[in-house]
Amino acid sequence: MKLQLGKKLIIASLSATIALSGGLTALPTQTEAAISNAAFANKANKIIDLADNYMGRPYKLGAKTGNTSSFDCSSLVQFVYQKNGIKLARGARGQYENGKPIKRSQLKRGDLVFFSTTATLKYSKNSIKRIGHVGIYAGNNKVLHTFGEGGVKYSNMGSGWWDKHYVTAVRVIK
Repeated sequence: MKLQLGKKLIIASLSATIALSGGLTALPTQTEAAISNAAFANKANKIIDLADNYMGRPYKLGAKTGNTSSFDCSSLVQFVYQKNGIKLARGARGQYENGKPIKRSQLKRGDLVFFSTTATLKYSKNSIKRIGHVGIYAGNNKVLHTFGEGGVKYSNMGSGWWDKHYVTAVRVIK
């Protein structure tokens, strides 16, 4: 009898502690997931909208960080993410290391996508050295980036050169 009463007191005490602490939260609710997805999409849209403001801005290899009169691929990415509260390294390979790798089939607007260049094709497909270019996934198989003629622009990564040179992607928006 005393043992059963002791168990009941322990269970009641644990139940009260759990209730007072906000309960068990092992899995997010559907509402929390929807809010998280909406916040992610909102941040991605702000990043892409800001980059859109620089459409046509000239490409310049080695453009200085913070300079908005011209960009190279990683300075554009670094600039627009930093303006939206996300600190990234300078350089495509460093930016890859700032994120969580994701599969191409998992891409969302705002993810970073990486490509090989003619100079980096000599490296193994699994090597970080294969990365030579970075852009922002804009949805619908489009990448927002800067490279060569035309400067900041959208390119189709679903076919052609960009599709063949796709290496990997990471998520940096949390």
